[in-house]
Amino acid sequence: MKTRNLALCAALPMLAALLSFALRLAAQQAVPPVAKQVVPNNPAEHPAPEQPIPYSHKQHLAFGMECKNCHTNPQPGKLMTFPPTSKCMECHVTIAKSKPSIQKLATFAKSQKPIPWVRVYTVLPGVAWTHHAHLAANVTCESCHGDVREMATMSEVTSVVTMYSCLTCHEMNRAKTSCDTCHRN
Repeated sequence: MKTRNLALCAALPMLAALLSFALRLAAQQAVPPVAKQVVPNNPAEHPAPEQPIPYSHKQHLAFGMECKNCHTNPQPGKLMTFPPTSKCMECHVTIAKSKPSIQKLATFAKSQKPIPWVRVYTVLPGVAWTHHAHLAANVTCESCHGDVREMATMSEVTSVVTMYSCLTCHEMNRAKTSCDTCHRN
């Protein structure tokens, strides 16, 4: 009996340590990793443009959606596209369909017209830039656009469209920094 009690006393701390480790491991796996933002925030606030329909990346990404589910990058890869209205209606044919904004969405879908979204980030004239090259280099959306997962409204929170940000990021990642990398005749 004494031997069994001694064995139990010796095993309890080990069991407690294993349980603690398992709980910490489960907690780490439950929280999705946050991608590191490489581009600095804009020094001045840029208000979100008024969009034809209110849209929250924060709300939609909380449901497990990913950027690539809605934004595709067709060749030549310069601009990420906005999703077709039919993509939105895959869910909204039943979800929140009584909301005025979803009714407006349904009107766009019925007319088969794209929603006239206002672009938030615009590449400056004279810059030859593509998402394609950056995606191929495994640059994440958050690296340049900030923590979109936490944005109720999308605004230009980073200085990604400035030459300084581009050069700094290229230098940090040992990518080409010659003028003709981004500026072509």
